[in-house]
Amino acid sequence: MEVQITSENFESLKNGSQPLVVDFWATWCGPCRMIAPVISELAEQYDGKIVVGKCDVEENEDIAMEFGIRNIPTILFFKGGQVVDKLVGAVGKAKMEEKFQSLL
Repeated sequence: MEVQITSENFESLKNGSQPLVVDFWATWCGPCRMIAPVISELAEQYDGKIVVGKCDVEENEDIAMEFGIRNIPTILFFKGGQVVDKLVGAVGKAKMEEKFQSLL
C-alpha cells in the first residue's frame, strides 16, 4: 500500500530503515494516472521490503523543489536517505520492477 508523502512525514520515511520509492504526481497528469496502477501493484508486491509513497507536487511544492522535479511523473528511489536512482515519464512495469529490485 502506498503512503501519502507530505512535508510532515517525508524526512522520517526518507531516513527510515527501509528503502523508499516516491512517485511525484498530480491529479491532472495523464501519464501519472497511467502508471498509478503499476505503482500500486509494486507497492503491494514489495510490502515490508520497500516503502512506496506518492507525493502530490501541487500539495508539496517544497519537496518537489528540493529535488528539482520539473516533469511528472518522476519516481525517485532512496536508500540510506539518499537518492540512488530516478525514472522520469511513464515507463513500463518491467523497467520499474528492475529499479525496485536494485534497491534490495
